[in-house]
Amino acid sequence: MIIDAHLDLAYNALRGRDVLRPAGDQKPDPDDIPTVGLPDLYAGGVKLICATIYAEPDSPKFKGYRTTEEAHAAGMAQMQWYLDREKDGYFKIVRSRSDVGWALPTTATKAVGSAHPALPAIILLEGADPIRTPAEVPFWFDQGVRLVGLAWKQTRYAGGTGAPGPMTPEGKALVKALDAVGMIHDASHLAEESFWQLCELSAGPIIASHSNCRSIVPTDRQLSDAMIRVIVQRGGVIGINFFDRFLIPPVEKRRATLDDVIAHMQHICDLAGNANHVAIGTDMDGGLGRDQIPQEIITSADLPKLADALSRAKFSDADVTNIMSGNWLRYFSANLA
Repeated sequence: MIIDAHLDLAYNALRGRDVLRPAGDQKPDPDDIPTVGLPDLYAGGVKLICATIYAEPDSPKFKGYRTTEEAHAAGMAQMQWYLDREKDGYFKIVRSRSDVGWALPTTATKAVGSAHPALPAIILLEGADPIRTPAEVPFWFDQGVRLVGLAWKQTRYAGGTGAPGPMTPEGKALVKALDAVGMIHDASHLAEESFWQLCELSAGPIIASHSNCRSIVPTDRQLSDAMIRVIVQRGGVIGINFFDRFLIPPVEKRRATLDDVIAHMQHICDLAGNANHVAIGTDMDGGLGRDQIPQEIITSADLPKLADALSRAKFSDADVTNIMSGNWLRYFSANLA
């Protein structure tokens, strides 16, 4: 059993990929070769995912939202895609801690035309700009969102990757609104100043769905040792991102391997004193392709290779099970609303 805590499925679907089909059957892109499709997840033994809503901010490279209303519309389109696919039977949106049990062996209803049960999915909002005001948080909760990251790059709410800075007053109000309904905070893209403010403002659960170690890759996209320790102290879990630029230092001009993934996992285990706070959040197909992930991985069907690599690296069977699924399973069973 495997849990992947970060996949941009709706984002990719709405930009033209048929993520319900195998990655090899999807429209190829020379710069972004698909690695994730629903059949690949089934083949890899993935039983639960965090499925993201990611609204693209406008930039010279990508056309995206420029206003609050545009961000809201982009986020709602992706939320509706998940809701529609739930009606079709492809996903079961996880809305409460009791729903996490859907990931366990079950006789769940199969999707039309599918040999597999519906895949349980926890909806994660990556970058909070689609939330127009803090007063709108209950609406998003009712739609099915259960995890929120305040920033991707800078948002109206907080500093983010490549855009250092504190939370805005509206961001502080948003944190209170998120806590009021029981949302889980995702710190993955928060600027460091905003991260520490979040830790002070919120007593609620905090994770990093797809973040690596700054001590290995020294950029602001990664977590410092101090940030890792705080997430651990608060009982959180950190999902390791499979993007090679987040796995290996910039000076190393090579492809990443599963050994690099394990190096980040081992560092978190060393800081935590155990293997109970690290897991998987691949971010595969999140703006990166097959040539930008560990070279042993072709699609999500290959994720069991990580378990084998962990065993070869002398992780115990119990630790391998926890990293592949048990840590996320335990966390979501305890901390979802």
